[in-house]
Formats: sequence, structure tokens, C-alpha cells
Amino acid sequence: MNKKLIGIGLAVAFIIGFGSCKPKQSAYKSVYEAAKEREVEENTTAPSTSVSKPATTPSYTSSTSESVRKEKVTPVYESDMSGLKAYSVVIAAMATKPGAELLKERFSKDGYNIILARNEQGMYRVIIASYDSKEQAVAKKNEILSHYSEISDLASLKSKYGIPFNDWWILQREY
Repeated sequence: MNKKLIGIGLAVAFIIGFGSCKPKQSAYKSVYEAAKEREVEENTTAPSTSVSKPATTPSYTSSTSESVRKEKVTPVYESDMSGLKAYSVVIAAMATKPGAELLKERFSKDGYNIILARNEQGMYRVIIASYDSKEQAVAKKNEILSHYSEISDLASLKSKYGIPFNDWWILQREY
């Protein structure tokens, strides 16, 4: 009986001890993945000639000077096939499918129809809008970013969605 109680006590202590570490591991893992994704993006992006703005404010450009990144992407889900057009507004690039799905879920709760696409290198693109023309995609990107920049606390938005609002970009789909 005494050994049983000790065994149960150790099991409970073990569960509590390791259970409390999980959120920290998850937080560290998400920060690590975000850093790796940025590193991959920086290595694959052509250098820009535009002047950088501070990280706390989104930057808006006209559609004629907006740069695009060309990639061959395919929708992760068959149901997104018809929604993926030639030009898309990418809000995040994720290395893992669960991270992309989590972001999709967060934005879907706010009424956005998020499309997940995967490029040839295995990176997941989280797309908030997709259009046939570059001008439409840039206009939608600027519209959404303007809406969010009007909200006073951008830091709370970043914590809500887990992404910065100044790193959105236009993807030109290659076939």
C-alpha cells in the first residue's frame, strides 16, 4: 500500500513537472521557427532598393512599384485549388504545417478565407487573399494593413496573430 502511494505520488509529480514545461517549449519552438523562416526568406529574396521603415509601422507601396516573389506553389488542400490565383497576399511563410494551420485558424476566426499553399522547397505560404492581377492583390494588402494600422495597439495584434504586420508580401504564382 505504501509503495503504491509513493508510485502514484511520483507519477503525479512527474506529470505536473513536465506538463508545466510544455508552454515554454512551445513558445521557444515558435520563436525558433519564425527566425528560421525569416532566414530562409532573406536568403531567397532579391535585395530591395526601397528605404526601410521602422518595424513597428507597416509599409505601403503603390502597385506599380510593389515587388513580387515568384514561386511555384500548390494548395495544401484540394478545396483551396479554385481560390489560388496568379497573385496572392502572403502574410506568413512557415516551415511546418501545424504552424501554418494555427495561423489559418486565427485569421479564419476573424472572417478571412485563408489559403495554405506549399512551394517546391516545402515552405508553407499562408495566403490571406488571391487575385488574377497584381493591382488587385496590392490593393487588398494595403486595405487590410490600413485597417489593422488604425487599431491603436499593434503589439496586441502581433501577440494575437503571432506575426508582424510589416512583413506581408505579394506572391506571383508560377505554373
